[in-house]
Amino acid sequence: MVFHLLKRNVDKAPDAKASATGPVIAYATSGRVVWSPRDTGSLTRTGFAGNPVGFRAVKLIAESAAALPLVLQDADRRYDTHPLLSLLARPNSGQGRAELLEALYGQLVLSGDAYVEAVAGETGTPFELHVLRSDRMRLVPGPDGWPIAYEYTVGGRTHRFDVSSGAPAICHLRSFHPQDDHYGLSPMQPAAAAMDVHNAASRWSKGLLDNAARPSGAIVYRGADGAGGLSPDQYDRLVAEMEAHHQGARNAGRPMLLEGGLDWKPMGFSPADMEFQKTKEAAAREIAVAFGVPPMLLGIPGEATYANYQEAHRAFYRLTVLPLASRVAAALGTWLARFTGEALDLKPDLDQVPALSAERDALWARVAGAGFLTDGEKRALLGLPALPEPGRGEDDNG
Repeated sequence: MVFHLLKRNVDKAPDAKASATGPVIAYATSGRVVWSPRDTGSLTRTGFAGNPVGFRAVKLIAESAAALPLVLQDADRRYDTHPLLSLLARPNSGQGRAELLEALYGQLVLSGDAYVEAVAGETGTPFELHVLRSDRMRLVPGPDGWPIAYEYTVGGRTHRFDVSSGAPAICHLRSFHPQDDHYGLSPMQPAAAAMDVHNAASRWSKGLLDNAARPSGAIVYRGADGAGGLSPDQYDRLVAEMEAHHQGARNAGRPMLLEGGLDWKPMGFSPADMEFQKTKEAAAREIAVAFGVPPMLLGIPGEATYANYQEAHRAFYRLTVLPLASRVAAALGTWLARFTGEALDLKPDLDQVPALSAERDALWARVAGAGFLTDGEKRALLGLPALPEPGRGEDDNG
């Protein structure tokens, strides 16, 4: 009896010290789906740098919008040369117009916010423009809720931009967010769940190839009466023949000669394995929809919503690129005009967009054939400034 008591004490495991909240946490999180973090930095890493569909969608929007030609005009004329046009053509020593605007559109699509800094000279007119990273900027609201400053933090050091008076040095562009008064909503947020599914399917496929990929088939040996096995010499000879005569690209399709009870059993992927590919394609289409890019332009298989590539390209410009570029150009023009005191309008030049050439030709033909309209009314319909009055040319001062 004493022996059994001692044995029971020896076999008893010592009490493990653990947090009392551990079981509560385990119960609360058990069975829940684990999603990636939803902050800007994490979404950029997982949805842009780590996802080919998100990367291509953002690049396609940013590059297409940045490539649109811009026109600057006021109520009387369209400018061929202007200091603001020169500033946009060469915004700083390290970037041209396309690079600056691509970074601007990229930040706006990735985070929902974009910030442009104007470096003013002695006369107060900006001579440099810089796009600042959205994840480093913080808005400081005033007592009335409107921003009075912006704080840009890098490596523990913060610079404060005061925008409470005069022409602000920061232009804040943001997407519509129904539940935030100061920051915009990025397409990355509604697309985050689809990106997690797409990334998980890619990791599963990689893991399948690394750890559990199914071979094309198996060689089964059946001895006399279903018993027995290959001898070591027979096994080594079979492996050598397989490597020499039936593996590699040069042996593709070569017939196999089996003897001595050997039988070939082809193998393939199960329906569950094939279903993962369909799930991945569905997630890719959801990502494309969130960004407003026709899936056909991203090369997603099985997408035939549009009759042809040209129609998808036109829809992409009309529904995604032009609304974004028009809003950004208008905001930039209004902000830069505050430094010069002029009433200027900056907008994309739709007449130079190749994707809209068919619509442009049809519009010009309709306007030109409308004989009941005056030349001034026709120019207004085409978005052109009015002609100078007779006897008062642009160079006429009296």
